[in-house]
Amino acid sequence: MEIPVYLFTGFLEAGKTKFLQETLCDETFFEAGKDRTLVLLCEEGENELEPDKFACSDVFIEVIDDQRRLNADKLEALRRKYNATRVMIEYNGMWLVTDLFKAMPDDWAVYQEFMFADSTTIDVYNANMRNLVVDKLSSCDIVVFNRCDADTNHEELHKLVRTISRRAEIVYERVDGSCAYDDIEDPLPFDVNAPVIEVGDSDYALFYRDLSENTDDYNGKTVSFLGRVSKNNRIPKSGFIIGRPIMTCCVEDIQFSGLFCEDGADQVEDSDWVNITAKINVKHSRVYGRRGPVLTFVSVKPANVPENPVATFF
Repeated sequence: MEIPVYLFTGFLEAGKTKFLQETLCDETFFEAGKDRTLVLLCEEGENELEPDKFACSDVFIEVIDDQRRLNADKLEALRRKYNATRVMIEYNGMWLVTDLFKAMPDDWAVYQEFMFADSTTIDVYNANMRNLVVDKLSSCDIVVFNRCDADTNHEELHKLVRTISRRAEIVYERVDGSCAYDDIEDPLPFDVNAPVIEVGDSDYALFYRDLSENTDDYNGKTVSFLGRVSKNNRIPKSGFIIGRPIMTCCVEDIQFSGLFCEDGADQVEDSDWVNITAKINVKHSRVYGRRGPVLTFVSVKPANVPENPVATFF
């Protein structure tokens, strides 16, 4: 049986506990006699949960203040201890969310992930701990910026999120408790409906992320972009990988992000920089080990190494 997980991330005093308390006090969140909820608290903030106000008594709280306790065996043992049917996690802001995903039991599935951020301090965290901000924004479904007022710059907060994720919903919570949903238009810098999608030299990171998040939208489309060729023994001799190094937040996280082209290997050499035009077919590939965008070679032109070989989102 799959165990649903509701994940709440963000830095200390970002509003996670308040939202968790409100959720557990909502009668509509529980189905009588069926829902047994395990709450895992991974950090101690200024506010504390008030169990006597919960809408259901079948809520069980455990504190995990040592990241070494985050492993599949211990987490599953806690769930079995209470025969919990679902799990809610208030995660420590200084821990990587990716570490939690690696630690979760195989049958635990994140159904919804919220990130909470204080609109008055998130820029400080982004300037000094950008890797942690990127980590949390990368996978969340909803970002809630709280403590907003008339002076809050929604466009800057919107830009902060969209440089990392295009799919996350953004909510601005005002100091009076009312909320506004982000409606800032954010068009892509290239036309996905053009006969040939022309990806500009500075737009590869945005293209690669959108292709990853909305893969099926690109099925059957033709694309043209500048990239570096990579050949190795792990891919068929008829094909090659083409892409660019992408930096998400800092030099330490730069990694080559490429696409598999299943033919045309005789037209390019390893490490060449080229302008490639290819058709995208979404299908299973053993190179990816899963279903993904596979390129079919159309044409290629030699190119010089770009002024900024590393692609970024900003």
